Amino acid sequence: MKSSKSAVCSWAAIAVIAGALTVTNPAAAQDSFGPTPPDLPQPQASPDRFEPPAALEQPAAPSGSNFDALMQIEQQDYGVPPTAALHAGQMHAPTPASIPGGQVITTKGLAELLGGRQVPVLLLDVLGGPEIIQGAQYAVPASQPGSFNDRTQQEFGQFLAQATGGNKEHPVVLYCLSTQCWLSYNAALRVINLGYTNVLWYRGGIEAWKQAGLPTQRVQ
Repeated sequence: MKSSKSAVCSWAAIAVIAGALTVTNPAAAQDSFGPTPPDLPQPQASPDRFEPPAALEQPAAPSGSNFDALMQIEQQDYGVPPTAALHAGQMHAPTPASIPGGQVITTKGLAELLGGRQVPVLLLDVLGGPEIIQGAQYAVPASQPGSFNDRTQQEFGQFLAQATGGNKEHPVVLYCLSTQCWLSYNAALRVINLGYTNVLWYRGGIEAWKQAGLPTQRVQ
């Protein structure tokens, strides 16, 4: 366990980017967490094994894109009410503008968080496409509907415990395609229900990241 001094330092570092976070009130899918992406970003059967994440890569510095204009798109309210239940409907559809128990982070906020590396960050891609945000790890099974007591939840919990060293305050960022993608919303809810207290939902997804001109990497 971290010392109280370390925990305070971590929270102080997160507070530096608070201005770029929107605080909420509070696929054939791959069969494991790990390096191999699925063919399609659609949730199906629960995974039968989990793999530890590889080492994160240092992303390049943010470009000079207009983050403020992009932020307006990322924070667009479609009138969809936030829910604490896993979404079992159409996965590629308008999402809520907030998430219970977590935070919505913008492209600007995520670029600053990853670029600064003031605290370790676990960045999880639950879309499973051939291109990911630089430094992200696949966690596609976590996007599945179901319950917070199902096998996916249990195995995702084991994966997170290993990836974060058992630290429930470790920042976990989840993303999928765009503001019209529920996959990362489901995954974020699963992390929140596992007791993690610093869950950041990157609602803009990889589309917003690429629009800002920020680094991605191809997955073979």
